[in-house]
Amino acid sequence: MINHTTKQFESVIIECKKVFVSKMKDYGIAWRILRTSSLTDQIYIKANRIRSIDTKGVKKINEGIKPEFIGIINYSVMALIQLELGILESPDENCKQIEELFDKYLYEAKYLMEDKNHDYGEAWRNMRISSLTDIILMKLMRIKQIEDNEGKTFVSEGLDANYFDIINYAVFALIKLEENKDYSSANPYKK
Repeated sequence: MINHTTKQFESVIIECKKVFVSKMKDYGIAWRILRTSSLTDQIYIKANRIRSIDTKGVKKINEGIKPEFIGIINYSVMALIQLELGILESPDENCKQIEELFDKYLYEAKYLMEDKNHDYGEAWRNMRISSLTDIILMKLMRIKQIEDNEGKTFVSEGLDANYFDIINYAVFALIKLEENKDYSSANPYKK
């Protein structure tokens, strides 16, 4: 099963990278001026929209939850890049370098997933998408608290560990959505 999960994970991150590269062609790397706290808020907006659609059972914007999970993954990778490189006043970097860092962090997330899957026995497969969304929101609350504490923690993991977890939970949600394509369009969270 783990090899199957790795293949599914790879498929998701390939799709996320396509979106990232396409947007980089449209917008360049303008996001490099954002502080990580701004990226955290972008992730929060996307996760909160997913939860709102789940709670209300209706959406008014004609865009599903799949692009929101892709956005959560991509913004989390951007945050990891910002943690490594810092913010820029005027983005003028080589897009190739950014793309390489994007790959680096997605694959670090994949290796972390494989290690945790080994230890936890793929418990995520028995979770609901709504639970994955809630855990993402909880991780965001943790990140906001760490950011408010100027990055200092006493015994907890740092910002990067939380962003990696968010990436993995969002990938799991996308895998579950793909596996349950016949889910009810009104409420995809039931499976």
